[in-house]
Amino acid sequence: MTGAGGDATSGALPCPGPSPPMRPFDPALAATYPAVIGCDEVGRGALCGPVMVAAVWFDPLAFPPDLLARLDDSKRLDRAAREALTPLIRAQARVALAGGSRELIDRINVRAATLDAMRRAVQRLGADGPVLVDGRDAIPGLDQPCRAVIGGDRLVPQIAAASIVAKTFRDELMRKLALRHPAYAWERNAGYGTAAHLAGLSKSGRSPHHRVSFTGRFGDGAAVTAE
Repeated sequence: MTGAGGDATSGALPCPGPSPPMRPFDPALAATYPAVIGCDEVGRGALCGPVMVAAVWFDPLAFPPDLLARLDDSKRLDRAAREALTPLIRAQARVALAGGSRELIDRINVRAATLDAMRRAVQRLGADGPVLVDGRDAIPGLDQPCRAVIGGDRLVPQIAAASIVAKTFRDELMRKLALRHPAYAWERNAGYGTAAHLAGLSKSGRSPHHRVSFTGRFGDGAAVTAE
């Protein structure tokens, strides 16, 4: 894909930096990590709620070494670690968030909604320089080069930081929504298709936050109202 004024490609980009079995980022090798914008999403495979994207920029050489060493793919960190890291990342890096709503996902599909949110997050960040995004799809419509990096959240520290911030934000949102819609156990599953979530859908039907394109076999819940 080619963005307006940019160089977006959908192929995977090998990126400098090691990926050892434990923590992937070694502060002693900070000079090998580029000063780029990292972008990642969370919630793409969930049955409800938005897809959430974070864009993060920092210079690894100027980033606190102890914080760099703690970065990792958000899925490999527990909730306590993510919640401890998020304010530290936001204090030391430039961070922007954007979301693709349930309505947008149902209207244009989740892949397009994710890329749209990524574009908005990067533009909201207002930082110059190339963009590296986790996954297989580069972001169209940017005025700067963009490359996709498979497994980027363990190869690019800014992508790892973005994954942590995005997941922390979205998980908190789903916990708040769970207080209004307790049938689906979102406080535990963040909207993904666990057995408890599917049981809630079977019993109560869809909430206003469920993606119709993901939950077509379930009806709307008559007793569930939007906030």
